Amino acid sequence: MFKGKSLTLTCLLVMLMPSVADAATPIIEGERFHGVPGQHAMVVTSHTLASRVGHDILRDGGNAVDAAVAIGFALAVVQPRSGNIGGGGFMVISDEASGDVTSIDYRETAPAGAFETMFQDDEGNVVEAASRYSANASGVPGTVSGMAMALERYGSMSLDRVMAPAIRLARDGFTIPARFADGLNDSREQLEKNDGTQRLFYKADGSDWRAGEVFQQGELAATLERIAQNGPREFYEGETADHLIDTIKAHGGIMTHEDLKNYRAIERAPVHGTYRGYDVYAMAPPSSGGVHIVQILNMLENDDLTGTGFGSAASMHLMSEAMRRAYADRSKYLGDPDFFEVPVKALTSKDYARELRAQISLEKATPSEAIGPGNLTPYESNETTHYSVADDSGLAVSNTYTLNFSYGSGIAVDGAGFLLNNEMDDFSAKPGVPNAFGLIGGEANAVEPGKRMLSSMTPTIVKRDGKNFLITGSPGGSRIITTTLEVISNVIDHGMNVQSAVSAPRFHDQWLPDELRIEDGFSPDTVRLLEGMGHNVVQKSAMGASQSILINEEGFQGGADPRRETSSALGL
Repeated sequence: MFKGKSLTLTCLLVMLMPSVADAATPIIEGERFHGVPGQHAMVVTSHTLASRVGHDILRDGGNAVDAAVAIGFALAVVQPRSGNIGGGGFMVISDEASGDVTSIDYRETAPAGAFETMFQDDEGNVVEAASRYSANASGVPGTVSGMAMALERYGSMSLDRVMAPAIRLARDGFTIPARFADGLNDSREQLEKNDGTQRLFYKADGSDWRAGEVFQQGELAATLERIAQNGPREFYEGETADHLIDTIKAHGGIMTHEDLKNYRAIERAPVHGTYRGYDVYAMAPPSSGGVHIVQILNMLENDDLTGTGFGSAASMHLMSEAMRRAYADRSKYLGDPDFFEVPVKALTSKDYARELRAQISLEKATPSEAIGPGNLTPYESNETTHYSVADDSGLAVSNTYTLNFSYGSGIAVDGAGFLLNNEMDDFSAKPGVPNAFGLIGGEANAVEPGKRMLSSMTPTIVKRDGKNFLITGSPGGSRIITTTLEVISNVIDHGMNVQSAVSAPRFHDQWLPDELRIEDGFSPDTVRLLEGMGHNVVQKSAMGASQSILINEEGFQGGADPRRETSSALGL
């Protein structure tokens, strides 16, 4: 691992107005966007301060995992709407030196007192607020356990060393950007319902936050210091655990000290597939993302997407038809593999993909009502944050974690300074009833004690000839899978550089509701052609925020997604 590399090659993606000549050069050369370069390492996150934390860890001799863990704790401070210690997520790690690719599942679990109908009323109707804004909306948090496991097994620095920047940011405060201020101001009505949350995140005089002001979090700093000094079990069995359970009980929740004490992150083998000669590694269940990324790529592999071109009606039609078939399978077959036998081999079979591809007409969209989960028997033998890190030792990390909604359940842990998740909404509150993201679930994802709820988070690493090539992933709820898919296709099928791949407009089809969602930026002619094929095209706001890294013979290129104003890439 490199130590003390020169910072003369360091580049920060910032919103500066280039000169006319500089701005025109990439367009003349055939590229509208250029990634941030690096010779020795790259960090790409959704927040400039978190990127700086990861960069400095690498500069000081840490490896990509050290940087990833430091970033995870830093985002819990500077981006509390999605960065967290009160939620959970997934991390995929690739080590070129050993050839191994692994993943850490630190998804939340249902408390021991959970039961299948807990979010239904006496008539069996789903009570949405119960799974989204109550104390019982929170699964047992996994972030602290997952970060500590990654550091212990694959890092090179101590926990207190990698947590020091986050503690400093919480204690001393940081200058808030417009997105931070706007997020809190816009969420005031929901967050102020909880006295502890109001006290932590809003001014005593009731005035709005403004960009440029300093935000301090003394309680969170103290919590992070306890974890750094005493280790991860402090969160699950120490003073922090007491604060957490006291808060849960005060709000009528069922989570107990035993639930916290019994939580463990799990190391799992990722899902593996191939696409046009590339190896694709992505998160396995209880994430649905890896399975469906591979499944969709399998359906597309024998079609000429390069020939039909990016943004054409032909390409978008074919991809949307593949997407909706994967999401139909998701509704039946995906869940926690420790509780349900997920047919990963069948879903990712190229033979099964050929069967699904044969159902797709190149001229006409298939109505969603005519699509259902496939027969697998013959083949079985939105608010989240993602970041990517890679170093020149061949270590790469793709990490996605979340509280679920923006600011999770809206309930802050009194005396500890952090928000609780509302991941219980990702279970099927009732089979066949959509969750907050419109996703349908079945018995495989029913609520059970100790079970991990299904997720769409899709941290992904693509390799070429055994070398790390593309590290990617995204937030975005149900759109995470399609966002990550499109970044991969943009690079492999359409030859885009990494910044172009993450900046390009996106589309999404999740089977139900029966609509093809598009971002602004596609041609009206393309939309008319898609509508003529039978697609119900609906324009939506920005989808996802992919923070990605491309590695080739020229070095590292970072692509920070402009959909988040604080996104940044830093290279060494």
